[in-house]
This record gives sequence, structure tokens and C-alpha cells, in this order.
Amino acid sequence: MFGTVGRMKVKPGKLDDLVKLMGEDQRDIDGSIAYYLYKVEGKDNELIMVVAFRDKESYFKNADDPSQDETYRKMVALLEGPPTWEDGEIIANGS
Repeated sequence: MFGTVGRMKVKPGKLDDLVKLMGEDQRDIDGSIAYYLYKVEGKDNELIMVVAFRDKESYFKNADDPSQDETYRKMVALLEGPPTWEDGEIIANGS
């Protein structure tokens, strides 16, 4: 598996809009396994997003999709600045 972890700061009053946008972006993405959006404890506007894909190829195919870029631009408009991302191979998971 392959994925990314992003850190972001949402603009005041825009959290619900961001959550709605993420829910609307649940198009059928080949290789997508899951995404999670965490609200950092004690920090009202700080979020962590975790995204998992079947493999590296699927992840980068999605990253290069113009519709993903459109969603990204909408997301950044709700943030105080662009997110930071850490991409990598998922080497363990639990259920």
C-alpha cells in the first residue's frame, strides 16, 4: 500500500465546508482504500489527513488526475495555507 499524511490549518468557520468537500470528493477512484481526517486534540483549526491507496502507481495516477487538482484547489481555499504532505509506503496496518 502507499499513501500520504497531510497537515493543515483550516480557516476559522470553514471546518464544516472542508468536511463536506471531502465527502463530495468520494468519486470512484481506482486503487483508493480509505481516507481519514483528524482534528488535532486541543487545536481547533489543525487537521491531519491520512490517505491510503492500493499501491504507489494508483496513488500517483490519482495525484495526476485533473479532477483531483480541482478538489485540491477548493480545499486550499478553505485553509490558512497549503498543507504539508509526507508520501510513503504503508508497511503495516491493523484491523
